[in-house]
Amino acid sequence: MTAPVLLVIAHGSRDPRHAATVHALTARVRSLRPGLRVETGFLDFNAPSVPRILERLAAQGAGTTRGTEAGQATGEVIALPLLLTRAFHAKSDIPTVLRDARTRLPRLRVRQAEVLGPSPLLNSALERRLREAGIRSGDRSSTGLVLASAGSTDPEAIAVIAEIARELRHTGWCSVRPAFASATSPAGFPRTEDAVRALRAEGVRRVAVAPYVIAPGRLPDRIAEGAAGADVLADVLGPAPELARLLLTRYDEARSAAARPAALTA
Repeated sequence: MTAPVLLVIAHGSRDPRHAATVHALTARVRSLRPGLRVETGFLDFNAPSVPRILERLAAQGAGTTRGTEAGQATGEVIALPLLLTRAFHAKSDIPTVLRDARTRLPRLRVRQAEVLGPSPLLNSALERRLREAGIRSGDRSSTGLVLASAGSTDPEAIAVIAEIARELRHTGWCSVRPAFASATSPAGFPRTEDAVRALRAEGVRRVAVAPYVIAPGRLPDRIAEGAAGADVLADVLGPAPELARLLLTRYDEARSAAARPAALTA
């Protein structure tokens, strides 16, 4: 039986760096697991769109599990949202697209995997980017960290960002402030520039900004603009090795979950 296709679903952006970063990440995933078919679909702005890539996979019988009476293949796909939190896209946009695909493409079995975060692997990727930006372990006690995410009004997503900030506080930073690139959140998270100013006002000697985003685009650029008053700006998570490993972890979890009911009834 062929392994299900891993379909990575990215948001998409008019910024060409976004798609290039997503493709670099999926290339790293392929290198970690040769033989696994990894495809990329976008919700907006970039091609192929998620419906188009699913149509192509259905036509090709990708991830074939068995033949139908007519001899045509039944394909299996695990759709993995390239998202750090469970917010609107994970709860509404992507499920809607996948439900429509199941209706239009009944021979294609599509299962949605969990979003990427929270995960210790994401924290490790964040730490990697900070090290690459020049932060050393001995710098933490005198460095305030701004954890800058894109932003959300979803309570679940907000709670995840707040919890990550709390976890990071226990790793040696003198202070950690969550911030949003977009408008101030219902939880009261400041914008990046306001969080930097608040740390300065507290007398923090050094301020670092860590973008908790996957790929470049409009909101990451806004984070960078807000980090103008900081000493260190880390890069986006991008095709970090930890992120590639996490994609495979979520794929394996979804595959195991799909097999579990069959195992229980066997």
